[in-house]
Amino acid sequence: MRPNTVPRMIAAFAAVSLVAACSGENGTDGASAGGYPDQNITIVVPFSAGGPTDTVTRMIAEPMAAALGGKIVVQNVEGAGGTVAAGQVATARPDGYTVLMHHIGMSTAPALYKDLGFQPLEDFATVGLVTEVPMTVVARTGFAPATLADLTAYVKANAGTVTLANAGIGAASHLCGLLFQAAAGVKLQEVPYQGTGPALTDLVGGQVDFMCDQTTNTTGQITAGKVKAYAVTTPERVKSLPDVPTTTEAGMPQLQVSVWHGLYVPAGTPPEAVRKLSGALATALADPAVVDQMAKLGTAPVAAADATPEAHRAHLQEQITTWAKVIADAGVQAS
Repeated sequence: MRPNTVPRMIAAFAAVSLVAACSGENGTDGASAGGYPDQNITIVVPFSAGGPTDTVTRMIAEPMAAALGGKIVVQNVEGAGGTVAAGQVATARPDGYTVLMHHIGMSTAPALYKDLGFQPLEDFATVGLVTEVPMTVVARTGFAPATLADLTAYVKANAGTVTLANAGIGAASHLCGLLFQAAAGVKLQEVPYQGTGPALTDLVGGQVDFMCDQTTNTTGQITAGKVKAYAVTTPERVKSLPDVPTTTEAGMPQLQVSVWHGLYVPAGTPPEAVRKLSGALATALADPAVVDQMAKLGTAPVAAADATPEAHRAHLQEQITTWAKVIADAGVQAS
């Protein structure tokens, strides 16, 4: 059952530029003529401004607005691994004007939180997948291990003193860290932060030893030599980081994870609104500027067949099942 109260919005608004639709012969603009949208659409991002999910959202917001003939506002609502924002959207009016951008955390929340307050498959309609972002295993520049194999041996020998940073329970960096510890057969001292931004800042500053983070957040730091990169967590190397081996090449094939993102609306949203949003998403993902921006950050838009409500829902269902076992095996529970 959905909660009866909606958490207060706690983040600032950032308007995304608008490309208006051309006027029809009767002088009515494209948005009004089609019925939807005829007011601003808000995409709620569950994490801080400037983080990986926020970055991906802002890449697609403007071309989506152009395709819809309306205006999109991006709003950051932080808290509890993305569940504050998701709970807010789950209880929003199902009219197509409140949209959620969430990542892999949507599929892990049911296993992590006992009192979640919403169910991803019941309380949301899927709009389409957006991108799958590889993760990187990175460390402070002065950290002794030179390779992923060295890192594994080092953390086993120094488990009591090595610090593994993450962006909080349920964050992608936390999930990747769980998989690393399982693969290495070690339990480390984890240091949670309120977002990947401050975690990566402290890693660059040498306050923590290593972490997993998305390429959208680490590529610039790696290429600038501000952090040491051990591996990318995907089957193939990332074009923007050609010298960084995959985890399979580096001897840890068990560590395979990418951070997929998708758009959601509250359950009960009119199918026509969902269809228009999905179509606008497909248009945005085919935009050469979006493709280029994503490539520079080590990722790419999903295939057109995956930017659909049906493909997104199937993927969400599969991921909920997969991560339930991983989280149960790790014995992790969010408060």
